[in-house]
Amino acid sequence: MAVIELDGTNFEQTIQDNAFVVVDFWAPWCGPCRSFAPVYDKVSEDLTDVVFAKINTEEQQEIAAHFHIRSIPTLMIFREQIIIFSQPGALPESQFRDLLAKAGELDMLEVKRQIAEQAQTQASGSA
Repeated sequence: MAVIELDGTNFEQTIQDNAFVVVDFWAPWCGPCRSFAPVYDKVSEDLTDVVFAKINTEEQQEIAAHFHIRSIPTLMIFREQIIIFSQPGALPESQFRDLLAKAGELDMLEVKRQIAEQAQTQASGSA
């Protein structure tokens, strides 16, 4: 699957319409970003059930600011519209594949249960 470019017109729809989205926040002047790009592209071709996307932080400053992107490259993984991973730094291919495999194995019912539990705890704490 080809890597798609996200911007203000397609970001939200892409996250809403896909169960597993990996986003690479990058910039053209960033050396580590350029070094990581071939790894990202290669892995995206192998995993057709995952949407791979890129956000150019120079052009999409509003999205980068919304997610508090301070260092690039930053990888962010969404599963069922929930951010399950967000970390700056380029990864070697083997670590990137391992990360995606673990993200795919995550029990999203359990994640949602934990989120609901935290929300309830916070709501009762502020009441």
